[in-house]
Amino acid sequence: MTKSITRNLLAAGLAVALVSGIAHGQNAGQDTKAAGHATKDAAVDTGHATKDAAKDTGHASKRAYHKTKRVTKKVAHKTEYATKDAGHDTKQAAKTTAHRTENAGDAIAGKPDQH
Repeated sequence: MTKSITRNLLAAGLAVALVSGIAHGQNAGQDTKAAGHATKDAAVDTGHATKDAAKDTGHASKRAYHKTKRVTKKVAHKTEYATKDAGHDTKQAAKTTAHRTENAGDAIAGKPDQH
């Protein structure tokens, strides 16, 4: 009786092993096919991500260009006005200095103030 139980268990074990081996063989082919699809999907996703990153980079570059352009114009205008103001102030200071120098010379010569 022990021998028959052992034979039946051994036969059942072999049957299970063969069936799982065959199923495993079918799964390996399916796994390979699934891996190929997964690789393709990953490549497509990478392509989309690269495209989106390129768009974002281009957009950021445009924004930086426009901001730089605007700030450069603003600084140029401020520099222009500051230069005009400095030029005007220098002109006024030169006139005042000339008048004072002339008046000092007249004072030394004994002439009355005219300016």
